[in-house]
Amino acid sequence: MTAQPSLPPLPGLVVQRFTPPLALADFKLIAFDMDSTLINIECIDEIADAVGKKAEVAAITEATMRGEIKDFKESLRRRVALLQGVPVGALQEVYDQRLKLNPGADALVSACKAAGLKVLLVSGGFTFFANRVKERLGIDFARSNLLDEAGGRLTGRVVQQAWGDICDGAEKRRTLLEVASLLGISTAETIAVGDGANDLPMMAEAGLSVAFHAKPRVREQAMVAIDEGGLDRLLEVFR
Repeated sequence: MTAQPSLPPLPGLVVQRFTPPLALADFKLIAFDMDSTLINIECIDEIADAVGKKAEVAAITEATMRGEIKDFKESLRRRVALLQGVPVGALQEVYDQRLKLNPGADALVSACKAAGLKVLLVSGGFTFFANRVKERLGIDFARSNLLDEAGGRLTGRVVQQAWGDICDGAEKRRTLLEVASLLGISTAETIAVGDGANDLPMMAEAGLSVAFHAKPRVREQAMVAIDEGGLDRLLEVFR
């Protein structure tokens, strides 16, 4: 068999520990983080803006995504507690006015589906947004955190779900493994895309790990780092 030629350098795209091009159809599942990966915002920061606490919440978010706060669950609980009293209607306002798909998200998801891959959204964010993004992009599976509410306002807590209460890095990894098992595929046939430290456990399991405009630690460990352009730049490493 004739060896596939390697690709020329791709500006703004870092490729390491493998030689492209790969065949997209050799993969069966792609898993995406949501906030700052599939979409342009950190939803919790924008919800906090409704009660004038964006800076306080965003500082915790940023430190967590850089890996400086190691316990994602504790970090999320601290941030969600600051949302106590936020009207539930503020979530819809964030979705309508601030949330946009990141460039190339639609094109990448469509290309993956056309090649026969299933698509998983696994997020440390919230079901209100994850379910809408899932529907918007035609994603197959989604797992995220559920905000508790009472009397039309957030209580500052997350709801226990069948799989657990908080989707952290360990849960993202477990979800990737669970969905791969349900599909009867190996982790070598999976792709994981993220930007923050809590994405590293699932990225470490995947056959191809992708960092999108990511924190330095995530970029260093990913097999593909998209530093310039949209998510669809990942398609450049495939033939």
